[in-house]
This record gives sequence, structure tokens and C-alpha cells, in this order.
Amino acid sequence: MKSHAGVIAVGVSVAITALLVVLLARGVPDPMGPGQTAPAFSLSGPGGGAPVSLADLRGKVVLLNFWATWCKPCEDEMPSMERLYQRLRGESFELVAISVDDDESDVVAFRDRMDLSFPILMDADRAVANAYQSTRFPETYLIDTRGRVEARFIGPRDWDSETYVARIKKALGARGEPSP
Repeated sequence: MKSHAGVIAVGVSVAITALLVVLLARGVPDPMGPGQTAPAFSLSGPGGGAPVSLADLRGKVVLLNFWATWCKPCEDEMPSMERLYQRLRGESFELVAISVDDDESDVVAFRDRMDLSFPILMDADRAVANAYQSTRFPETYLIDTRGRVEARFIGPRDWDSETYVARIKKALGARGEPSP
């Protein structure tokens, strides 16, 4: 009996090892990073409305932020995102926040409480967040006018600081304020 149990244990161990080898051989794609084409998406805001797609934003520099209402660091960075949006919005720049929340009413209440005016889209099934390999929130991508990732930022930022404003202006190719 003991040898029979030992054979079974060895067989299970070999099977698990083989499964791991197969799964690991497939490989996990590298995280989205500079130079990669940003994954396409088309999402609506809370309450529906016309969807917004990355293709609609082609020719603009896009700051794409993944967030959730339950994420305290996300809430902390939202005021600076709103100030950045007010400062740079125009024909050549767009800030888009994609919420991974399930409940649209939570997103609307958050937006209203924070007095946010930039576009907020819903990704409740996290299909777009997964395409961008975003698993930690907030996570933000700077996407150039050709639809390529210029930078990936994990964690909250002071988006209206001169560091980020200058980086976005550089991406815009602008020396001064973008035209409204």
C-alpha cells in the first residue's frame, strides 16, 4: 500500500510540474511600456451615452488613468488631475479616467463630490484594464498622438506639478499653453 501511495504522489507531482512548464512556456506578455501601441478601446461613461474610443482621440496626447472609487490614492490624485485638465485641455490634449467600479452610481457620486469635469468611462468587467495590464490603481498612461505609450505611471501623482505639465507639453510639442 505504501508503495502504491508513493507512486501516486510521484505521478501527481510529475503532472503538476508538466502543467507548470506548459503554462510558463506560453509566457506572460511584458507590461505595457514606452513605444508599444496602446490597446484600442471603446467605452461609455456612467449612464451610457456615446462611447469614447482611443481611435477618436488619435492626434491628441492622452493621459489615460485607471482608477476606482474605493481606492484612496486614486481619490488623492483626482484634484490634481482636474487642475491639469483645466490647464491643458484643448484640441491637442485629453485626459480620460477609466473606472473599474461595478456600480455606476458610485462613480457618479464620486465625480460629483470631487467636481470632476474630464471624461470618465466605465470598465466594470476590467477588459480594458486587463488589456493595459493594469492591476494596481491608480495606474496612468501617457499616450502620444500616434497612439503609442510614451510612459506608464503606477501610483498617484501630483499631475499639475511642473514636472508632469512639462512632460505633457513636451509630448504636445508645445512651448506655451495649448489653445483652448
